[in-house]
Amino acid sequence: MTLKYQRLYVNIDHVATVRQARRGSTPDPVAAALLCEKAGADGITAHLREDRRHIQDEDITRLASAVTTLLNLECAITDDMLRIAETLRPAQVTLVPERREEITTEGGLDVVRHETAVREAVTRLKRVGIRTSLFIDPDDAAVRLSQAVGADAIELHTGSYAHHPRNPAPLAALKAASALGASLGLAVHAGHGLSLENVGPVAAIPEIEELNIGHAIVGRAIFVGLDAAVREVRAAMDEAREADMF
Repeated sequence: MTLKYQRLYVNIDHVATVRQARRGSTPDPVAAALLCEKAGADGITAHLREDRRHIQDEDITRLASAVTTLLNLECAITDDMLRIAETLRPAQVTLVPERREEITTEGGLDVVRHETAVREAVTRLKRVGIRTSLFIDPDDAAVRLSQAVGADAIELHTGSYAHHPRNPAPLAALKAASALGASLGLAVHAGHGLSLENVGPVAAIPEIEELNIGHAIVGRAIFVGLDAAVREVRAAMDEAREADMF
């Protein structure tokens, strides 16, 4: 089923990035999350990386109790991260690949290579009632295997689309993967590198229920404020979604 309304989850990692530049207490990512919710965010996403380069354990603990919409915890498949998720029980956990040397997540989770570990992690999270999503490249094999291991949702990596806006192939791949995922009963999400300028074509893909956008919103907020930055993206998503319905 195609839904007219598309959810916006705001990733507040880079509010913490600014704070960690001075190792202080401000700006507070929890306060930012609450502002995003008031501005229309349907949920909050935060990535607790193994090296704790931005979001810290205390942030996740506070977010778990402060967020009034839904909290989506992004994390790698490690025992430490899974134990944190089991303890805090956010509404959703999105399992992502992670390499210490990367600046940001550079690609989707290799579900084919790590099928056993992914399956075990999904089972472990679902056992305590946590909805699971897998951050994957828009690839048929990855989509099919995500359904096979029991994930509730997939988040399609939109980085190739964002970095090659004039190449039609990445957008075509996103459309094909979205249609396949929905046909298999998976909820389809998307994110990475999306901004006010490029969100429209992805927002218009009818099977995509949810977008995760962070860096572009936080960057834009420097100039217009966080409330306005969220509302601008929300409006662009709605405009693209509305146009696609007719």
